[in-house]
Amino acid sequence: MTDAAETRTVTVERDIAHPPEKIWRALTQPHLIAEWLMNNDFVAEVGHRFDFTADWGSVACEVLEIEQGRALAYSWAAMGLESVVTWTLEPSAQGTHLRMEQTGFRTDQEQAYQGAKFGWQRMFGALETLLDRVD
Repeated sequence: MTDAAETRTVTVERDIAHPPEKIWRALTQPHLIAEWLMNNDFVAEVGHRFDFTADWGSVACEVLEIEQGRALAYSWAAMGLESVVTWTLEPSAQGTHLRMEQTGFRTDQEQAYQGAKFGWQRMFGALETLLDRVD
């Protein structure tokens, strides 16, 4: 395990004009996750191991924390990166303040870090498009 001082975090925060319950469904229902992130065999249960799969490969994950409708965390292991993705939902006047943190990028993982910074922005856009489209 590396010292926290030696790692970096990618953080994306957005105010989204949808209620937390709707966003929670998009973060935890496999068929919805597949529409904005990747194919998966996710189950909202602490300790459940699952994979995200895409044409470039896969990500091995394990659910670490669930606070129904408020917080979700899972490990994210791919191509030498051992990280944790944490989602936090806070009700707001606009709907929901959604925060995603991916922690654990070592200083020698610049490509993965920059890729995540770009990729999560794109994924947030896809998530918002999905939320606008589904009930």
